[in-house]
Amino acid sequence: MVSYKEFGLSNTVDVFRKAVTGGYAIPGYNFNNMEQIQAIITACLETQSPVILQVSRGARKYANGTMLMYMAKGGVEMMREMAAERGLKQIPITLHLDHGDDFEICKECIDAGFSSVMIDGSHLSYEENVALSGKVAKYAHSQKDYVSVEGELGTLAGVEDDVKVEGGKAVYTDPDQVEDFVKRTGVDSLAIAIGTSHGAYKFKPGTDPKLAHGVLHEIEKRILGFPIVLHGSSSVPQEYVDTINSYGGGLKHAIGVPEDELRKAAKSAVCKINVDSDGRLAMTAAMRKVMVEKPSEFDPRKFLGPARDELVKLYKHKNISVLGCENTA
Repeated sequence: MVSYKEFGLSNTVDVFRKAVTGGYAIPGYNFNNMEQIQAIITACLETQSPVILQVSRGARKYANGTMLMYMAKGGVEMMREMAAERGLKQIPITLHLDHGDDFEICKECIDAGFSSVMIDGSHLSYEENVALSGKVAKYAHSQKDYVSVEGELGTLAGVEDDVKVEGGKAVYTDPDQVEDFVKRTGVDSLAIAIGTSHGAYKFKPGTDPKLAHGVLHEIEKRILGFPIVLHGSSSVPQEYVDTINSYGGGLKHAIGVPEDELRKAAKSAVCKINVDSDGRLAMTAAMRKVMVEKPSEFDPRKFLGPARDELVKLYKHKNISVLGCENTA
């Protein structure tokens, strides 16, 4: 067993407390390769924002769990070096398991040095979800260095990595259940369903997606001051979709969660917002552009470098204009 403090990581308890009172949200950015983690660290250091590095089950299969741990450690060291070189303050970095669906994967990540885990029991009955989430929280909190735990109530539509809802239908979180769930499980934050959706194909063009702010406010009243999380919060920037398609891609047209809706949520009780698909779109758009405009190029760095630069640009925009977490580290 390894403590996350050996890697220079933080849990989410303190940053969430500040975010709840400060009216902003911490970014949860997913990564599975070097360029992604470089972009996340660069963007968050330059905007002086705390950050949650998220690893999905799919990422662990793709990149190897041990490799990802040391990439996170490398990200911390990179942040420290950049901060010293530029005269910036160091930022808190959390390593978080995204959508762990059983006790074993959560335990494995905790033992390996993750500082935060999500136990997603939303596919289970309510009582089964309570039992599983409580089991994970009890184990995480019993460690020498407190590991924070995120639970989930309600289900999101859409598909991303291994995460999908049977039948494809979203179910809003029931405000009448949240107080009991938080009390009985002991989780440190709660992911809720109020109209966001996993993946790039969230809503059809021509629709006007809105979050269920009324449901959010009811939940907030029941667990006042408790950290709330939104998954599936990519906005699917149309410029990336258009660029991908203009350079030979075949994406269907879709729209994501409007950024002003996310900013409104971040000003209330939502203190963590997950973004994954937007990063994938940004990287793909930049890489396709280089491949088409420079067909003789065969150095992967010439594709991945511009992709990394586009990610930095995207994440800085999210931190400043959507999550409102600039200068909160």
